[in-house]
Amino acid sequence: MITRFAPSPTGHLHLGHAYAAIFAYELAMENSGRFLLRFEDIDVTRVRSRYYLAIEQDLAWLGIHWDGVAIKQTDRLPAYIESLNKLKSLDVVYPCFCTRREIQQELKSIAHAPHDAGEEAIYPGTCRDLSPTERADRIGKGAAHCLRLNVRLASELAGPLMFEDKMKGLIDVDPLLLGDVVLARKDIATSYHLAVVTDDDFQEVTDVTRGEDLLSSTHVHRLLQHLLNMAAPVYHHHRLIVDKAGKRLAKRDADLSLATLRQQGRKSGDILEMLCDSLNN
Repeated sequence: MITRFAPSPTGHLHLGHAYAAIFAYELAMENSGRFLLRFEDIDVTRVRSRYYLAIEQDLAWLGIHWDGVAIKQTDRLPAYIESLNKLKSLDVVYPCFCTRREIQQELKSIAHAPHDAGEEAIYPGTCRDLSPTERADRIGKGAAHCLRLNVRLASELAGPLMFEDKMKGLIDVDPLLLGDVVLARKDIATSYHLAVVTDDDFQEVTDVTRGEDLLSSTHVHRLLQHLLNMAAPVYHHHRLIVDKAGKRLAKRDADLSLATLRQQGRKSGDILEMLCDSLNN
């Protein structure tokens, strides 16, 4: 068994991160497996160099040790480009010239646009059916664009898929759940979705552990794995750690960061008690 913890070095770890790391670490240890650390640092506009070491210090304080050297996604851009090119060869990638504002305006005219707070807007497919000539013309004129996955074509190519979740059982893949997700942008030559499946395959991760808020992402990840001829790991979508108001923790909750709690004199054992209290609420 191989598990991994993949934080973004954009801030200090909080209690939610601690639970995710402990969950993955203990699962590997209980099965005589390996636990890996990976830094998801492709969003270079938000990454700060000081947080790489801070994260490692927090994990060490929790008694968590990882196998080998932690890898950084910024060192693996050629691998993501290779995955992207494979998808291009299947003709399931297209350029999208829409701005975020244009996407939001178009969604307002669609009857079933998402309305949940914080839900990522599903792209309505504005650029999906542009002709090859129009795409080439816009790109030739230097129009800013990202690259999206044509989920309908990709799902037709893949056929029915499933993935195993140890918490919820076998789940049928719904390829349309997130719409035509972004695969790469001009400023970042990959996306979370493309990078994570490429890295999990590279590191031979057998069991992906992460919060249940990412369950919807697993549907597109399973589709990408199939298209890229990658093995499908087993998933463990665990509960989220929340604050006293029942709200999911975020890095802006500085008073619950591990660094702050450590400065307050808390011990690593106290963290386990706090996690138990949150899960029992």
